[in-house]
Amino acid sequence: MNRTEPGGDALTWKEFGEGHLAALTELAEACLAADGGLPLFASRPLLRARLLQARTLGVWHEGSLVAAVGVGTAGQPATSTGLVHPAWRERGLGSRLLSWADEQAGDADLLLTTESWSPGAEDLFTARGFERTFAESVLRHDLNVLPEVARPDGVRTEPVTWEIGPELFETYRASFADRPGFAAPSAEDWLAELREDDEYRPDLSMIARGPDGTAVGFLNVIDSWVDQVGVVPGWRHRRVGAYLVATALRALAGEGAREAWLCVNDDNPAAALYRRLGFRDAGRRARYLRRRH
Repeated sequence: MNRTEPGGDALTWKEFGEGHLAALTELAEACLAADGGLPLFASRPLLRARLLQARTLGVWHEGSLVAAVGVGTAGQPATSTGLVHPAWRERGLGSRLLSWADEQAGDADLLLTTESWSPGAEDLFTARGFERTFAESVLRHDLNVLPEVARPDGVRTEPVTWEIGPELFETYRASFADRPGFAAPSAEDWLAELREDDEYRPDLSMIARGPDGTAVGFLNVIDSWVDQVGVVPGWRHRRVGAYLVATALRALAGEGAREAWLCVNDDNPAAALYRRLGFRDAGRRARYLRRRH
C-alpha cells in the first residue's frame, strides 16, 4: 500500500520477511545509536525472534525501511515489537503501527517488548493504556579501567564444571528466592539452557565457597556478558558479589576483551554496586502489557 504523508513523503506500507534482515539490522542499529539499549538486538537471531513474527508490517521510503512492527498471535498474550527510525519519529508512524498491532492481536492481551527503550515510546504506550511490567538498565564497562576488590575473608572461588551443575543451580535458586516475583525453573531446564548456549563460558563463570566449602555465591559469563550474579542471603554485604564481578572483568580483560556488559532490573539493589564497580548506563529495555479484560 502506498501513501503520501501530509509533508509530501511517499511511503510504502507492506509486510517484510527473512529477505529484509539487512534492512531490519540497519533500522535496529539506528535506534540503538539514538536510544541505547540491548546491543544484541541488532543481531540476526534476536531480530528474527522479535520482528519476524506471524504478521509483519514495514514502512518504506525510497527503498529504505523507516519503521517496522511484528506481531506474534499464537499465544496469550499476543506479543509485538516495533521500531521507528529516529529521523522519522513524531510523524505518527509509531501510533499507526501500534494500532495495526492491536488489531492483529484481536481479543488477546497484548505484550509490547522494547530492547531499545525511549521516552517517546513510553509516552505512546502509556497513553494507549499499556502498563509497564518490566524494565531494566543495560550497563557497559570499559575494561581499560578495572576495579580492585579484595577477596572476602574465608572465601575461595572455582570455575564452573558440569559436575557441579546441580549445586550451581541450587546456589542460583537460593540467591534469588527472596526476589519479588521469582519463580524458579527446574534444575534440568536451567542447566540445559546454559549447556545449549554456545557462548556460555564455564571457564570464566564461578562458584564461591565459604570456609566450610558450602557454596555462597555464583557468577555466570556468556560471551562478554556478566549474565547472572547471586549471593545467598547469609553472605550478602561481605563483598562476595563485588569480588566475583571484579574477578570476571579481569578475566575478560586478560583475554583481550575491551568491554563487558550486564543488564540489571530496576528493582535489583545490586544496580548501585555495579555502577560503583565502573559500569555505566548504556540504555534500557522494557515490557508493556495491556489486558483486554
